[in-house]
Amino acid sequence: METSSMPQPSNLPPQPPPGLPPQHQTVVNQDTEHLKILSICYYVMAGLSVLGAFATALYVIMGSMMLSGNFPGGASSSAHAASELRMMGGMFLTIGLIGTALVITMAVLEFVVAKKLARRQSKMLCMVVAGINCLNMPLGTVLGVFTFLVLSRPSVAESFARNEHR
Repeated sequence: METSSMPQPSNLPPQPPPGLPPQHQTVVNQDTEHLKILSICYYVMAGLSVLGAFATALYVIMGSMMLSGNFPGGASSSAHAASELRMMGGMFLTIGLIGTALVITMAVLEFVVAKKLARRQSKMLCMVVAGINCLNMPLGTVLGVFTFLVLSRPSVAESFARNEHR
């Protein structure tokens, strides 16, 4: 029988080529990259929320016009119709003001979370805002779920804990 000069396979796993970082460094780099992406996504969501505030501001404008009597079609001869228009104007104004305040508050929170993720601070705030974001379908839901997935990793929790104690 002829013996080959090739080395016999061993039961050891293959070793990485020289020059590659160890496994731990790869995980840290992956966590850093994922947190950077999440931070960018929160900046984008904050911008989209600001755009959404313009939509709710339309309710404020319409409600103000109804209350002041400048709404098109509001020149009715009936006192009852004018009363109903003022009541609707009040409702539009109230809903618009509350909606605008909520959307702007969410935009500010998303902006703050984007900064906190980049600095690895305030993990609890990031998780709370991610939970609230899950209500904002579909983009907020995706962003919130991925935020939970990344922040639940032990290596990410460790990096947040290190920065909390500084």
